[in-house]
Amino acid sequence: MTLHTLEASGAADAAEPAESTTGLLGAADIRRIAADAGISPTKKFGQNFVIDPGTVRRIVHEAGVTERDTVIEVGPGLGSLTLGLLETGAHVTAIEIDPALAERLPQTVALYQPDHPDNLTVVLSDALKVFPNDEFVETTGITASTPVKLVANLPYNVATPIILTLLQRFEGIESFLVMVQKEVADRLSAAPGSKIYGSPSVKLAWYGTTRRAGTIGRNVFWPAPHVDSALVGFTRVTDPERCDEALRTRVFALIDKAFGQRRKTLHAVLRTEVPDAAFAAAGIDGQRRGETLTIDDFIALARACEAVDDGAPSAPASSEQHPFVTPPSLTQEIL
Repeated sequence: MTLHTLEASGAADAAEPAESTTGLLGAADIRRIAADAGISPTKKFGQNFVIDPGTVRRIVHEAGVTERDTVIEVGPGLGSLTLGLLETGAHVTAIEIDPALAERLPQTVALYQPDHPDNLTVVLSDALKVFPNDEFVETTGITASTPVKLVANLPYNVATPIILTLLQRFEGIESFLVMVQKEVADRLSAAPGSKIYGSPSVKLAWYGTTRRAGTIGRNVFWPAPHVDSALVGFTRVTDPERCDEALRTRVFALIDKAFGQRRKTLHAVLRTEVPDAAFAAAGIDGQRRGETLTIDDFIALARACEAVDDGAPSAPASSEQHPFVTPPSLTQEIL
């Protein structure tokens, strides 16, 4: 991971005058900045830049960002949403994987939001490789427990892994408002029993509650994507149990197993992980399918397994007997 604090002060001296009178980027601004910097949107990084100031302000409003907030933005691109966030007076840490975009962003901020250049910190990194380690804390001032809002137009191909990874590593993320592919938004906010309810739905529920916050038209992007977009809002639950990393690992392992063969009953798919006594203790019928269980059901089942294990006189289980030893990688989420 490479971290940079890129200063915007004075960066606008060599830039051309802004065409926008709103302090935000319109279509002409986006294309001019991209042309000046020799930047073209790439499919590799899932880049679709927002060109509508109204959409930006809608996202910032839905996220409830104020001057008192610290915001993490993933994939700022050419700065459309970044400018809207800075306009509120919030402090923004923008995580950008593309070096050319990361270098250009402070100049854009200095030009369009000249009152707020010091409120921006740019981190050149893959968001999936960001940790609240000493280097990150020193650069951004954000620790694992710092109260933060996540607001982003996420790259659609890795949206779910980014969300789950950052929620796990930064318990201070109190809420998020993200723009994702509509199908992903549907899955993240799906309820038990629906066909689209799956592993991402339940894992996100471990951290908090999710809501749909509206749809976004394709014409607000450059280039226009071939899929519809939607906003997803989230609020973290304040439950000490959800801070238990060992329990989370065990619960997520059960979730992955249950949805790995979702057409099978829990008893069939979890037969090597969950003894009959655990099903009985959790009050869960083993003939149910994983898609009918809430996050609380999975937690109850994991707790029941722990109780059964604690009461068994057998020797400690090997990793082959106990699949909870090695948690699945969050970056392998199946959308």
